[in-house]
Amino acid sequence: MKRFIQGEHRSQGTLLPESLDDYVSDTNPVRVVDVFVDDLDLVNLGFDSAIPAETGRPAYHPEVLLKIYIYGYLNRIQSSRRLEREAQRNVELMWLTGRLMPDFKTIANFRKNNSNAIRGVCRQFVVLCQQLGLFGENLVAVDGSKFKAVNNRDRNFTSAKLKRRMEEIESSINRYLTALDTADRQERTSFEVKTVRLEEKIAKLKVQMKELQAIEIRLNDSPDKQVSLTDPDARSMMTRGTGIVGYNVQTAVDVQHHLIVAHEVTNVGSDRDQLSSMAKQAREAMASDSLSVVADRGYFKGEEILACHNADITAYVPKPMTSAAKADGRFNNDVFIYDEAKNQYVCPAGETLIWRFSSVEKGMKLHRYWSSKCQSCTLKLWCTPGTERRIRRWEHEAILEEMQVRLSNAPEMMRVRKRTVEHPFGTLKQWMGATHFLTRRLEGVSTEMSLNVLAYNMKRVMKILGTSSLIKALSA
Repeated sequence: MKRFIQGEHRSQGTLLPESLDDYVSDTNPVRVVDVFVDDLDLVNLGFDSAIPAETGRPAYHPEVLLKIYIYGYLNRIQSSRRLEREAQRNVELMWLTGRLMPDFKTIANFRKNNSNAIRGVCRQFVVLCQQLGLFGENLVAVDGSKFKAVNNRDRNFTSAKLKRRMEEIESSINRYLTALDTADRQERTSFEVKTVRLEEKIAKLKVQMKELQAIEIRLNDSPDKQVSLTDPDARSMMTRGTGIVGYNVQTAVDVQHHLIVAHEVTNVGSDRDQLSSMAKQAREAMASDSLSVVADRGYFKGEEILACHNADITAYVPKPMTSAAKADGRFNNDVFIYDEAKNQYVCPAGETLIWRFSSVEKGMKLHRYWSSKCQSCTLKLWCTPGTERRIRRWEHEAILEEMQVRLSNAPEMMRVRKRTVEHPFGTLKQWMGATHFLTRRLEGVSTEMSLNVLAYNMKRVMKILGTSSLIKALSA
């Protein structure tokens, strides 16, 4: 092949073999992994075998296996079997590990046995980001997203799904019994094969019914009336009109550089109880005295916003538009003006709704207001179908009203939230592939998520500072 760049012949020997270091450039991300892990105190982080045993076969040092995992997640290689193959053929991994090639079982067991320590490594990198001054605005966006578990939807049961499945099996059994009865009344020789096949089907369905009855017992004992057979901690969750069996991953993302400041994996499908917890974790990670947090309507809950207020965290959460009165074409509660000095409401007709009594519902103290002039009001048709229009007011309603005013004065906050927190989830899901999580149980899934978050943050910082600058900062 003339006039083409020619490679060396496979059997060609070299007089002076090249070193592995020649294959890894000074700006290669693998050098960041090497310096970062070497600087960690693996003993204080709690890694198993960080202190070698005095007897027995020598084990791999935890830093070797940790480097393999961080490199793997940086390059979208999460499987322990694939990491085993890469350690045997990948020049960068050979350089990183000193040509050590642990088997897949050793690699997988390291992740399983060092769950808390690996999550601590992820937090250590966030501390590094804080020390480098990458969290400047003290504003984070909080959001949650559903990630698939290894549990198939057919292996997850709720009360309704179990009942529907049992009814389907009973219907099939009755249909086969009718067909079997019909076959028995006809010529035995011509329908013998069909009879045997029907009996086999009925026997299989009866076995399935016994399995479902055993699942029903487990379902009744479950606190949330849900059972997953493959991954017991996975739960069925709604996602934009459909459902998946998986986990709800919460993140708090810095608005300046879009770094994931804090994250948590839960198996609760709703976001309503997550706001204050994620905000406090973010403030601790950023080592900041003051913090503002913005989230979507799914996080609106009075108790959570009150918890943020008590912790000196400024919240921006829009109120959900779920008023039944407004949906029916009647006045919403927003058109009733509250007079704090007189502790009463003024309705659109100009009448006053005075305080009547207070009660406690679900741990919340609620005040009730209404007017005695509703019956003769000309606007009653657009106000209430009842005897009078009653307004409920939470004892801490002023905090919610203050937040809504704050949000009205900063309309750009929801755009900031969207452009900040949506992108990391899309990136992580693309890296993780269609199956998302590979491990089982909440602890294993949390470890896997921490490795993904660590890889995401590491790539972001390398983009922001540059690989050389990050290596210098880590070496300092």
